[in-house]
Amino acid sequence: MAISNFQPFLLLVLFSFSVWSSTANPVDYERNFIQCFSSHSVNSNSSVEVILAKNRSSYQSVLQASIKNPRFLNTSLPKPNLIVTPSYVYHIQAAILCSKKHSLQIRIRSGGHDYEGLSYVSNVPFIIIDLVKLRSISIDIKDESAWVESGATVGEFYYAIAKKSKIHGFPAGSCPTVGVGGHFSGGGFGTIFRRYGLAVDNIIDAHVVNVNGQILNRYLMGEDLFWAIKGGGGSSFGVIVSWKVKLVRVPPIVTVFDISKTLEQGATKVFQKWQTIADKFDQNLFLHAVMGVSSPSKNSGNKTVVVEFTALFLGAADNVMTLIQNNFKELGLQRNNCREMSWIQSVLYFASYNINAPLEVLLDRNQTLQSFKAKSDYVKVPIPETGLEGLWKLLVEEKSSLLIMTPYGGKMNEISESKTPFPHRRGSIYGIQYLVYWDSNEDSREAEKHINWMRRLYAYMEAYVSKSPRAAYLNYRDLDLGVNNADTSFAQAKIWGLKYFKHNFKRLVKVKSVVDPGNFFRNEQSIPLLPSHGRKGYKHVRRHE
Repeated sequence: MAISNFQPFLLLVLFSFSVWSSTANPVDYERNFIQCFSSHSVNSNSSVEVILAKNRSSYQSVLQASIKNPRFLNTSLPKPNLIVTPSYVYHIQAAILCSKKHSLQIRIRSGGHDYEGLSYVSNVPFIIIDLVKLRSISIDIKDESAWVESGATVGEFYYAIAKKSKIHGFPAGSCPTVGVGGHFSGGGFGTIFRRYGLAVDNIIDAHVVNVNGQILNRYLMGEDLFWAIKGGGGSSFGVIVSWKVKLVRVPPIVTVFDISKTLEQGATKVFQKWQTIADKFDQNLFLHAVMGVSSPSKNSGNKTVVVEFTALFLGAADNVMTLIQNNFKELGLQRNNCREMSWIQSVLYFASYNINAPLEVLLDRNQTLQSFKAKSDYVKVPIPETGLEGLWKLLVEEKSSLLIMTPYGGKMNEISESKTPFPHRRGSIYGIQYLVYWDSNEDSREAEKHINWMRRLYAYMEAYVSKSPRAAYLNYRDLDLGVNNADTSFAQAKIWGLKYFKHNFKRLVKVKSVVDPGNFFRNEQSIPLLPSHGRKGYKHVRRHE
């Protein structure tokens, strides 16, 4: 069975009602929801194990366990009425139906890396469906495929693959604590995506619980909904329980290297050259640039910008040496900068672990937490030296900041913008992730200073990045781009929708309007309905709209 907890006899002919109703008194939400949940569960006692109310001793620890951005731990922020931690798919079905009945919104959480906290914060009565218990992984090496549940982390998935094969991998992110559910549904890129594409480019099936509580696979949901969840953000369309993906073959030996340049060491010229070739390299080479600030010495108060060039090459060191010497001599790569290792060791390397550490470190869901604000951009024309000089001045104002430049090209140039909702393909030299961190103990005024600096940086970069629209990456969610607060705010949603999805936004809206006509699955940046769209009955989307 693909999903270990799949209950096929509950394909929700059982749960037939889909009307909206409301509870007379908000204080009764908890009691009425639990009663409803129990009535729709195979095990009538399961609500005790699955539903956490605010008075339960474990409520706070479960709520906080997956919050990766401490600025959303603020006690003044709204908390969920209930947390549902499903162990079986029928728990998700019951949670959806009972939330509809009692006018509770749903927030869906897998790994908790949501940059704006949308998977666990809401300004209206809501529950969290926390998928932490749904994390089984089934690897089929003979078929070169895998089923992975949405509550698993990227690290757990990599670990499971490595235990089965030394020559298989998967093109997903480098942070092991990211949840598969959100990562896959937003696109999912990592160190080998120039060779193999995004995570969504390698998804071949999925199991989704829709607004009516039905469990759908690829055939039952139809190709339009299947297309939409592969980069359009799954939480706008239902609860994605699991994904079937095709594994990729990786070479037995890969090579990594890391070289840093300060401004005094010529970082500007080296980065300028990098901009002209990063997307044109052989697709086996991933060479990204990370900008930050450092002091030349411990006793110096002067700060300088440092640009770190870090690479993964799918092959031996001698081959990447030849490649760099022929195309990027300015980097100054030497043979002793290169380290050969297995692909799974490169996963450890990019996750900042010792490459000889036991693979079990990838199963650790904990991480050091710092409050942060992030934004994203895409660059289509190299930034001129004058633009970089202004960027350096801004960077030295904020010591706890990073700009991560991710090179595109390779496989990404071969896939059309409309193949999946993720549109940032041909023509993008590199993507930028802007990050600023601060101590979680700083007061709100200090936190606002860091956020305002980020906004000034973003405004400055407008002249040097993509235009019409100024593009952004959904998995680096940014509420500054606009908020969709009401069913009728299509015009407002279009502003950020075009940034994340370009022309694919229109198709996403059409799919949303068919599969969730009541706009039940919604948050501040969920896919909206078509303007003036009525609440019509659910229909499968069988064809391209």
